[in-house]
Amino acid sequence: MTLLYAAVYWPLATYVMYPNLAVVVAFLSVTFIGRFAHGAVSFRGHGTRSARTARRFFLVQLFGFFLQQGFTWVLVTGPFFHGPTWWPLVPAVSVVPLLTFWLQRNWVFA
Repeated sequence: MTLLYAAVYWPLATYVMYPNLAVVVAFLSVTFIGRFAHGAVSFRGHGTRSARTARRFFLVQLFGFFLQQGFTWVLVTGPFFHGPTWWPLVPAVSVVPLLTFWLQRNWVFA
């Protein structure tokens, strides 16, 4: 899912649209696919698939979304750094997946 996010975000942010809007498009694309992939593959046999699980999944995804937006704002579009559009991909492929995977494993699909 992380590489898919990067594959959607980077070209959009670099060539098509404002980077924070590219985060929205990439996030929505990956969240839709990830809900089913994580439930069927990554966390198969862990916990139940109930309405509560779905709510928790989307809360964790929302947390990841705000992290992605924050990293993009701080590193690219905010008042401080104005870096290239690939800079937020560093925490996007290292920090965010670790945090969200841990939450998915220990809270959502526990």
